[in-house]
Amino acid sequence: MTSEHSEPPHRAGRRPTMVDVARLAGVSLKTVSRVVNGEPHVQRAMADRVLAAVAELGFQRNHMASALRAGRASATIGLIIEELANPFYSTIAHVTAEIARDRDTLLLSASSEEDPVREEQLLRDLCSRRVDGLLVVPAGCDHSFLNSQVEMGIPVVFLDRPGTNIEADAVLLDNRGGARSGVRRLVADGHRRIGVLLDSVDVHTMRERLAGAQDALADAGIGYDGALVRGGVRDPATAAAAVADMLTQPNPPTAFLALNNRITVGAVQELWRRSSDAALVGFDDFELSHLMPRPLTVIGYDTRELARRAAQLLFARIDGDRSRPRTVVLPTELLERGLVPLLDKPASPSARHAR
Repeated sequence: MTSEHSEPPHRAGRRPTMVDVARLAGVSLKTVSRVVNGEPHVQRAMADRVLAAVAELGFQRNHMASALRAGRASATIGLIIEELANPFYSTIAHVTAEIARDRDTLLLSASSEEDPVREEQLLRDLCSRRVDGLLVVPAGCDHSFLNSQVEMGIPVVFLDRPGTNIEADAVLLDNRGGARSGVRRLVADGHRRIGVLLDSVDVHTMRERLAGAQDALADAGIGYDGALVRGGVRDPATAAAAVADMLTQPNPPTAFLALNNRITVGAVQELWRRSSDAALVGFDDFELSHLMPRPLTVIGYDTRELARRAAQLLFARIDGDRSRPRTVVLPTELLERGLVPLLDKPASPSARHAR
């Protein structure tokens, strides 16, 4: 669609406005407002011209307009995380809210529940609300739909996992190095059959952590055995079931690597229930890990620093930093957890049921 006006409908690098739409469609600003707000009694031909201009410019209705018309300027950023119930994500939300408050900025946060479709819907909605920037823990594997928003001035920073098909900043953990160090610890303690429990290799963090475990096994000259790797482990219940099944095999693992905190909790529960002395290393520290009734090693890191670095990077972009997108990788460390000396181990299953 072309315009009879010689000047461009809007400047590159700026989000289009209703003024731009009106100029391109050759109608009044009031007409554009009526069309985008769904008001009745607009001639069909004129509405079609407005909608065509909206599509060509990539214009999105500004849900914050009423507040601005009332004289209330509102600096706003959006945060998309996986699930608030997980302490990892609730910590990210809390730290981001603190930094946003210090910047007199409103934080709009939502959970994608690991659903890529919901994630895209939420991100598009936040963009339509004209947020000043986005922080995203991605669930999907294609974020190219955000490219047009970045081009129009909305900075995006991914954290914990990188975005896909988009050039954007990311703040990540050393997932591969952390898992490598965890398995090296188990190998150094004499273990050769190490069970690995993970969610899905479709998730970036899981792929990196599995690769780190494979690195450590290869370094030790231990062949990779796919039978010792269990996927689809999504929560404590499925983790406990996987551990139980693996321990009943003819040649069971003598140690386990759990690739996130919820998997670790389920593994601890099952090992404790069975009075198993299998070693356990888990990725992610978690609340009350020091009170676990058996020894375990966790691969820890500073969650608050992860959130802080991501939020600071986003605000730097909002303030005008136009340098090339960069990836920040934060270190991990091995931490010893558990309070075995302070707790009595439970009786064996047969003894518990004896009278």
